[in-house]
Amino acid sequence: MVVNRPARVLRALTAGAVLLTTALVSPPSFGADLSSTNKSSTSVGRARVAAEVLMSSYEPNKAWFPSSWWNSAVALQTIGDYMQRTGDRRYLPQLDNTFEKDKGVFPPGYLSGDPLLGNFTSRAIDDSEWWALTWIQAYDLTKNRKYLDMAVTIAEYVENYWDPSTCGGGVWWDAERTYKNAVTNGLWIRLTAELHNRLPKDKRWLGRAQEGWKWFTGSGMINSAGLVNDGLKGNCQSNGDTVWTYNQGLAIGAGLELWRATHDPKLLTTVRRLADAAIAPDGLVANGILTEACDAPDRTCDDNGKQFKGIFLRYWMDLADTTHDQRYTDFVTRQATSIWDNDRDAAGRLGERWSGTGSADHPNAFDWRTQASALSALIAAVPAHPPVRSLSAATNPALPVVMPATASATHVKVNVGVEATGPIGDTYQVAVRADGPSGWGVTPALSTITLRPRGNATPVQKSLALDVTIPAGTPDGRYSVTATATSGPQLSFSTRADILIVHNVAFDTGTAAETPWLWDADGSQSNGVQNRFADGHSYFVYRFPFPGDTKTASTSLTIDNQFVVQLSGDGKNWTTVATETHPYHDGENKAVRTFDLTPYLGPDKAAYVRISDSFPDDGWGGRVYHVTATYN
Repeated sequence: MVVNRPARVLRALTAGAVLLTTALVSPPSFGADLSSTNKSSTSVGRARVAAEVLMSSYEPNKAWFPSSWWNSAVALQTIGDYMQRTGDRRYLPQLDNTFEKDKGVFPPGYLSGDPLLGNFTSRAIDDSEWWALTWIQAYDLTKNRKYLDMAVTIAEYVENYWDPSTCGGGVWWDAERTYKNAVTNGLWIRLTAELHNRLPKDKRWLGRAQEGWKWFTGSGMINSAGLVNDGLKGNCQSNGDTVWTYNQGLAIGAGLELWRATHDPKLLTTVRRLADAAIAPDGLVANGILTEACDAPDRTCDDNGKQFKGIFLRYWMDLADTTHDQRYTDFVTRQATSIWDNDRDAAGRLGERWSGTGSADHPNAFDWRTQASALSALIAAVPAHPPVRSLSAATNPALPVVMPATASATHVKVNVGVEATGPIGDTYQVAVRADGPSGWGVTPALSTITLRPRGNATPVQKSLALDVTIPAGTPDGRYSVTATATSGPQLSFSTRADILIVHNVAFDTGTAAETPWLWDADGSQSNGVQNRFADGHSYFVYRFPFPGDTKTASTSLTIDNQFVVQLSGDGKNWTTVATETHPYHDGENKAVRTFDLTPYLGPDKAAYVRISDSFPDDGWGGRVYHVTATYN
């Protein structure tokens, strides 16, 4: 996730800030209670915001979310859930782009650490199953048989790894047949049951699902408390390992899909036991919020764990829809509310810990994986029959950093994007009121725009430019500029830009302090504090908006491995100033390198620094640890 993005990704973020919507399928009678309708409409808007932010990280050339293979499958499936739940169909081309580009054979390291064998299969059996479920979701959205056929092809591949000669059954986790675990078998049951429920006269996949469920529930992986441990030891006993939320959720989802196939009431009894165990005092919640083991204050989830809770909520949504149990619906509402109120920034980015907690040593992580995970909770809060009318808004940039001049006022441009869905023929006259901190100027303070929606498959949008005047002498700190939009008595929303005023540039990469300066993260990655790197054809860009009276400037990067450093005054035209010509892999060339930015100060005194990979084909790109910049 990045802030202050260039134009190529801003379209996806225009609705990416605080959003409150109200909407109605038809106008209410006078005096009608709108609270339920408003709540439903708000949930649609929140999910839309989060989906737009997530899709800003989709990389169309490799057709995935860099740089995780199974995580990309789950993120795309989540986008499918979003489209199915809300009626928004804007992301169908990205689903098909991934299907067509990534169904072939690929060497290790191109899209995954493993070789890809074609048809989205690999030695990682669970990875293959995730992709099968993604394509079933695509089939449900489009009814294009090629997606369902691909899911069948993947299931036939996985079927080869069902092995009753060890532990009496179960699907192996890997092609080497080293481990039988909950995730692979939960996926297998859900996959085969979904195939049965979509293939007329099927008996094969129903038999596999029933066989899988009988084995799984008798394997010992479901412990006495009703919680799902990770897998089996070599002696076929439960290993008692961590109860990950996605294993619990997949067990719930597997039982629900098999119940739809058979209507066996015993299945729902088991599903309810699994669900009630998850939300029990000794289950998977802390203060009512779903909490992964790695969400502990002294821990940080790895890139896999970041997405586990979203998988749980995907199948919890199915549980709430199927049972109509208010306890399960209330749990969804609690998660979505906490995410929106506590785990979100002004740019609409959603974090790892849904409670919003974090510390200096273990900050709340924000990336596309955490975005996809939290999005599943927001989708689950959308009613099965969502309202059609909605209104949303966002600021761009939502998190600008400003280095104001000392003796004069500084002007900043902030755009407010307003977005709407509704029946064709509707017209929204939207009044936008903008306001800033005391002593600041925001122009125009009041404006009106007209929106004519054309259904809910493609929201319509217009932007309003605000000129924000920051007085000279404003102390360093974060300041909010807000915009409130209203259309009649039923449609209203608010959004804000959080402007960071700062005079010194010094930060470690991979921390919250880096975020304001990271103008374009592209496909770069960060694996912790003092770590950001760009492999292959990825890069990352820092933007330094120096004060308007700046005469000279420079930046120092602690950098190593196979780097290319480029400078620019506009973020478009680049000059290469340093290239590592030796293929370093392990940081042997780590050093502080200083670059003169003075020739690259743009008309607005901003300078841009881009880091990329000098050997894009071998997997070791430029890595930056610490950044400073000075000016006078």
